[in-house]
Amino acid sequence: MTLQLVLFDIDGTLLDGHGIGRAATRRAMLELFGTVGRLDTHNFAGNTDWGTLCQILDRDEADIGQHMPAYEASIERHMREVAPDFPLLPLPGALKTVQALHDRPDFIVGIVTGNASVTTPIKLAGAGFDPAWFPVRACGSEAASRNDLPPLALQRARALSGQAIAPQDVTVVGDTPADVACAQALGARAVAVTTGFSTRDALLAAGPDHLLDDIAELLPLFGVT
Repeated sequence: MTLQLVLFDIDGTLLDGHGIGRAATRRAMLELFGTVGRLDTHNFAGNTDWGTLCQILDRDEADIGQHMPAYEASIERHMREVAPDFPLLPLPGALKTVQALHDRPDFIVGIVTGNASVTTPIKLAGAGFDPAWFPVRACGSEAASRNDLPPLALQRARALSGQAIAPQDVTVVGDTPADVACAQALGARAVAVTTGFSTRDALLAAGPDHLLDDIAELLPLFGVT
């Protein structure tokens, strides 16, 4: 049996957080750095939390890397505190799609996200996803560049399954050109969805293997009903 690894982005792909990430980031940055830098004009789409901090604080990766453990502890606490003010909603078809793949023995479902590892399960659970559906994750507190995340997820999927999953058996699903680029950097299939933060033209220009208006259209690509 050939295993397929399907790696989902979170925001704009699986769910709408209605600004919870920016709110929690603001609180955590003020607590740790005493400033929010250029947060108000920063575009989170396609970025990692590590990379975001580098950009809006004008600091290098090594500097921010030293702060990531403390930042994770802070942003997790603040996200839990602000969660009642931000409805976390699954995007249409996302729950059905993920569950259908999770129920198949020939698939491993995972996450590749710019969110920190500690806020990822908060968002997923808040939108009705069981975080346990995603046994493989690579998160934005682990690398400044999104391109470094799919190889990390693939490494973890191989360790979990005991199988030598090939890059061509990996599919990355996301809503930004950065999601497409990180799939291409691995040699994986790139599936872009128009449900998030990028225009159709921007996604087409990135050159995904498939462009979907509805995430449920992912299932027929795998022959899953």
